[in-house]
Amino acid sequence: MSKRFFRYFLPLFAAAIIFAVPGGCSWIDMKQREVIFRPVKDDWRGYSGESDRAVIRIPVGDNGDYLSAWWMPAASKDAPALLYLHGARWNLTGSSSRIARYRALGFSVLAIDYRGFGKSSGDIPSEETAYEDARAAWKHLVESTPNSRHYVYGHSLGGAIAIDLARANKQVDGIILESTFTSIRDMAKTFAWGWLPVELVLTQRFDSIEKIAEVDAPTLIVHGKEDRFVPVAMSEQLYAASKAAKKKLLLVDGAGHSNIAWTSAFDNVKQAVHAFFGVGSAEAATR
Repeated sequence: MSKRFFRYFLPLFAAAIIFAVPGGCSWIDMKQREVIFRPVKDDWRGYSGESDRAVIRIPVGDNGDYLSAWWMPAASKDAPALLYLHGARWNLTGSSSRIARYRALGFSVLAIDYRGFGKSSGDIPSEETAYEDARAAWKHLVESTPNSRHYVYGHSLGGAIAIDLARANKQVDGIILESTFTSIRDMAKTFAWGWLPVELVLTQRFDSIEKIAEVDAPTLIVHGKEDRFVPVAMSEQLYAASKAAKKKLLLVDGAGHSNIAWTSAFDNVKQAVHAFFGVGSAEAATR
């Protein structure tokens, strides 16, 4: 998710409330979607391509739309399978290194671009289309790996999408949330103008703090202590609101919003995934 949403939301709010222009609601909705998702179609700068993954298309919706996805199976066909959900702006090519780190833990990984991102069809995503995309990808993953345990990972905005998926799907064996937030409403309140009633015109809510109580799957929440965008307190609130019988909050020293996978702090995540989900070997977890 982007700081642009909060920087530019105030004039949008004022335009909708003060001028009440015809069609204003549709315009506000479109602008929210644009600045929350910030979909990137082009390959990430510096991405050189990978040879260890199959690029597949997953049908979604009723209009011929599809998701572009990477399928990276582990050596064993029965290996635990992970659905990877990236955040705003980070399409698959920008997420490649982080995806590789999770694959190295022992998962077979299915990573998707939401509609509007990368090589997927579509234009500007919405909260509802992103949820639909995750459900389509999950169905594909489960049907493709019937003998595996199935997990879902979400970074930032992807964490909100993962929570929505897990609360409605009891096939989820575990969920990993990294640097995610409680709701768009709560994020708006962290800014100086947060006293404004922005919820009156919010169309994209991502209300994870309400949904997480319905997630039964074992829940691992990871957050860098140096995150300057999403407050660490939001992961603490999600942890407190979770009613999962098995849950863990891991706060990582020296890590920010997006760099946990690229620092030595990832060793802490590796150990937590092994201890919490039993994925990967104890030896690999301590390397």
